[in-house]
Amino acid sequence: MLTPTPSSIRPSTRPPARPAVQPTAGPERPAAPESPSAPAPAARVRGFGRWAAEPTPATVPLIRSRVRSVLDGWAVAAEIADLLLLAVSELVGNVVLHAAGAGRLRVGISLRGGWLLLEVADGAPSLPRLPHPRDEPDQDAEHGRGLLIVHLMAAEAGGRLSVRADEFGKSVRVRVPVA
Repeated sequence: MLTPTPSSIRPSTRPPARPAVQPTAGPERPAAPESPSAPAPAARVRGFGRWAAEPTPATVPLIRSRVRSVLDGWAVAAEIADLLLLAVSELVGNVVLHAAGAGRLRVGISLRGGWLLLEVADGAPSLPRLPHPRDEPDQDAEHGRGLLIVHLMAAEAGGRLSVRADEFGKSVRVRVPVA
């Protein structure tokens, strides 16, 4: 389980190679297992985790690690956890590549009603083009396949990929069933 750390306006005292990620928490926490040795079934657990960070390359593995910790705490099946961890890498990486100048990125993950929702948001107004499953990726391109891969994997798991715009920028969401 993640524990919130106090945020500060002062510069971080961490080494410069490690990005400043500020976890935030709300009133819901993952439910405690009924016994210390047996994890609670993922469908009964409710909770969320949220983080904000500067979009730098070092942020990608840090956010991925935080999301992994939350998924492990919720005892999410390995296939679904792998899908969400790939989605985190791709979506946070896209913010680093395409929206780094648009302010902090925000990442949230929630588990409610048997569904996991991963949301990666940034302040850039431009929306990514959601891939169509029949799109043919350019085999020689260095970029452009991440959203298609995430879209196909989410669809295969019974979920979906979506984009939402608001007055603060945009968010890309991956929603998948827990089981």
